[in-house]
Amino acid sequence: MLDRRTLMKAAGGGGLLAAAGLLPAWARSANNGNIGLSQLSGNNFDLVIGRTPVRIAGKAGTAVTINGTVPAPLLRWKEGETVTLNVTNRLAEDTSIHWHGVLVPNPMDGVPGIAFPGIKPGETFTYRFEVPQAGTYWYHSHSGLQEQLGHYGPLILDPAGADPISADREYVLVLSDWSFTDPHRIFAKLKKQSDSFNFQERTVGDFIKDAGEMGLGAAFKERAMWGAMRMSPADIADVTGSTYHYLINGHAPGDNWTAVFKQGERIRLRIINASAMSILNFRIPGLPMTVVQADGLNIKPVETDEFQIGVAETYDVIVTPNRERAYAIVAESIDRFGQGVATLAPRPGMRAEAPLLRERPTLTMKDMGMNHGAMGGMAMDSGSSAGDQMDHGDHQMHGMDHGSGDKMSEMPAHQGNDMGGDMQQHSHKRGVGVDSVAMAPTNRLDEPGLGLEDVPHRTLRYSQLRSLDPNPDTRAPEREIEIHLTGNMERFMWSFDGLKFSEVVDPIVFYEGERVRLTMVNDTMMTHPIHLHGMFFDIVNGAETDKPRKHTINVKPGEKLSVDITADALGDWAFHCHLLYHMHAGMMQVVSVRPQKMAEAAQ
Repeated sequence: MLDRRTLMKAAGGGGLLAAAGLLPAWARSANNGNIGLSQLSGNNFDLVIGRTPVRIAGKAGTAVTINGTVPAPLLRWKEGETVTLNVTNRLAEDTSIHWHGVLVPNPMDGVPGIAFPGIKPGETFTYRFEVPQAGTYWYHSHSGLQEQLGHYGPLILDPAGADPISADREYVLVLSDWSFTDPHRIFAKLKKQSDSFNFQERTVGDFIKDAGEMGLGAAFKERAMWGAMRMSPADIADVTGSTYHYLINGHAPGDNWTAVFKQGERIRLRIINASAMSILNFRIPGLPMTVVQADGLNIKPVETDEFQIGVAETYDVIVTPNRERAYAIVAESIDRFGQGVATLAPRPGMRAEAPLLRERPTLTMKDMGMNHGAMGGMAMDSGSSAGDQMDHGDHQMHGMDHGSGDKMSEMPAHQGNDMGGDMQQHSHKRGVGVDSVAMAPTNRLDEPGLGLEDVPHRTLRYSQLRSLDPNPDTRAPEREIEIHLTGNMERFMWSFDGLKFSEVVDPIVFYEGERVRLTMVNDTMMTHPIHLHGMFFDIVNGAETDKPRKHTINVKPGEKLSVDITADALGDWAFHCHLLYHMHAGMMQVVSVRPQKMAEAAQ
């Protein structure tokens, strides 16, 4: 832990923590002695949350830090052991720590107002629990917008027995986005003008190119359609490289963070997307990756060249460099307006050449939830500019009944997500907060993610994932609940089923021990990484007894997908989009797991 005198000396030298070598050892470059993770662990930790001067990308700023560093210290625990964490708040505001993906008891989950009251200024809160699992996870604030300010760090949970993943050396790669603009100002700008940070809008040159490819009339018609909807096909990311620096282990590309290897070694990279708002495309050009773990749980190995990693997802990969050369580690933003770059090399001091940014992707009819075999495509809400041009009607949707107090209805499990020519039903709240609905959403689990459809190499898809261990619960779901991801992109309003968090009266109710199918329909044209606290879910991706189990999943624009959940954790749990400003705007609800006797009483 950094003491006050050390921090004051750093401040006297300009507050340059990175330059002073005060990053935690795991986050330092090989140029500063990092040759891989140590196997040290512990059971008792003292963590102090405060504000600390930092220097990022050559510019001085102030961060919310844990023990004085960004990212925070690496915490390494052992499965089955009990850990104690004394967290002291030195901020002038409440704070918290959520152990993302770790199945802790409800009061230890760290979500203010749902799991516990939060940690007041000057107070110390003690987290104590038995480590229930193994794998790569992370921890972060669930208070306000502190996560954007640097309040995040990596977690490694070592298995109680032998690790089925063998490696000669391992590194943690924490990917993040940093802005010197205060996050509350960023949010205010998004509310005033949702495309404030988008400087990649289509130009006259793009129109000329499209007219040459599709004809002048078709190009005019396509532009008119987007204009009528007040949407932009270039609206891929809300906050972009115009304000963000994309970091790897707290280092900007110019810092040349470096990991070293010996030729032929098996290197394990534990990759964590700790960004506030940035879905990233991860690759190491010229070096294949074997994905061995997703969201902390082991999967059957899948070899690939690139994958899209949503905010809060983690992937562990094995790479085996067989050449004495420097490789670029690249984390490119989904809109391709910026990238984090580091180096994997045989010796410290080497620098890999960073690849050029690729052409930015654009949205298509499929991202609107359109299907050429279905009528209507994505209908505009009646409160939008083009709403009265379309009749979208209100239909009773499957599973979710807003007329019932616990937001559920009994029904057979839905067995397929491909809508074919069927029209999607919508009975959720409409109005100014919902500018469109997907009338023909499709299952997109066999797609790699927006912008990666046409790259000339292998890309990872959710449909490829299979759990290494048999699923602990292979029962068929007893009922289905359908949730719609909704919003108004122009007004930066985000919600579930048309209700932002402050408007929700009743939680989503599960009953202890039941098997529930949760189907999510993305009525928006943005990718949303959706996270459920307290429980893993099994992705319904065609597997039988080895469905991949995750805590966070990217739901693509216009997509309809399902996950199966065993409700084995009593209590109230957060359920939200992990794009920080979307959650802050209201894209969050509570899942309440209640005793089975309450289900019997309800019947």
